[in-house]
Amino acid sequence: MHCIWTLPENDSDYSTRWSAIKRFVSTNYGRALHDPRLSTQSQQKKRELTIWQRRFWEHQIRDETDFERHMDYIHFNPLKHGYVPRVSDWTYSTFHRYVAEGVYPPDWVGAPDIREMLIE
Repeated sequence: MHCIWTLPENDSDYSTRWSAIKRFVSTNYGRALHDPRLSTQSQQKKRELTIWQRRFWEHQIRDETDFERHMDYIHFNPLKHGYVPRVSDWTYSTFHRYVAEGVYPPDWVGAPDIREMLIE
C-alpha cells in the first residue's frame, strides 16, 4: 500500500499509525486476504500473513515537485505491476479524484521520467 499522509503539526509518529492500520486490517480481514502459496518459510515459522511487509518506508515530502513525483509514482504503480492495462482502470486509486479536479487527464499513463524510472 502506498499513501501520502498529512500529519498534525509537530507529529511524525508514522510507526504507531502503520501499526494500528496493520493491526486493524489483519484482525478484521487478514485470513481473507492471506495467500498461503505466497508464504516464505520465515513467514510460516513466525505465523505471519502474506498481506504485509515487515517494515515500512517513509519519506517526508520536501516540496511541490517532490509531492507530484510521489503522486505520479503511486498512481502509476498498479500499471507498472501489471494489475491493470491503464492507470484509470485501478478503481482503488485517488487518481479518479485528481482527474475530476483537473490535475490529471483521464488517459494519463505516467510522466515520462516516472515511466523510465519504474520500467527499468
